[in-house]
Amino acid sequence: MSRWKTLGVAGVLAVQAGIAFAADMPETLPPPAVTDWHPPRILELNYGWYLRGDLGYAWGELSRADSASGFASPVDNALGSAITGGIGAGMKTKWLRTDLTADYLAPMKYKGTVATPDDVTAKISAISVLFNGYLDLGTWYHVSPYLGAGAGAANVRVSGYQSTVAPPFSGGDHDQWNFSWALMSGFGFAVAPNLMIDAGYRYINFGDVKSASDSFGAMTFKNVFAHEVRLGLRWSFDDIDARR
Repeated sequence: MSRWKTLGVAGVLAVQAGIAFAADMPETLPPPAVTDWHPPRILELNYGWYLRGDLGYAWGELSRADSASGFASPVDNALGSAITGGIGAGMKTKWLRTDLTADYLAPMKYKGTVATPDDVTAKISAISVLFNGYLDLGTWYHVSPYLGAGAGAANVRVSGYQSTVAPPFSGGDHDQWNFSWALMSGFGFAVAPNLMIDAGYRYINFGDVKSASDSFGAMTFKNVFAHEVRLGLRWSFDDIDARR
């Protein structure tokens, strides 16, 4: 009987030792949960109408200037810079946006040389109305890049023409309607459910432009165009639909 009593006491002592050892073991934490990688959250504008307004700065250029027949044409032709701004309204679908815009380009100073530096001067300004299409390339972290193109008409004005070596010697202002076209790129940044900041670049071409004419003829400014950096707002009638 004492043998069984000895075995029982030994068993109790073994159990107590195991409990004590377990109590001394450092606490173990569960393994970290494995999480799946998710791509950047995509936001998409709802389909619908929007209004826009833009301000920018333009750098003008031209290919050359041609004087009236029988007179020397200017060299060292240069066209200055000016502010630009416009308004518009459009429609957005999933990947395509279209809008109609009206823009004003303030007078850019022209300078050319026939006999002495800058002896031919003028100012060139424009009001353009374009129908534009844009390809929206998706949206990541509220940023939506795009590419676009536009075509329409522009009323281009030549004012303040002055020269003593190339006609018109009587000066005067002249405006004309030309076919105009543009290429755009940029991105929109969502700052509110229905408001985006639009930052972009635009190349706009106004074609050939003439000064006023007198009995001796007129000056023709060939292939007038501008590079524009623009910042604007687009207000959508529909909220941004977040894909969560």
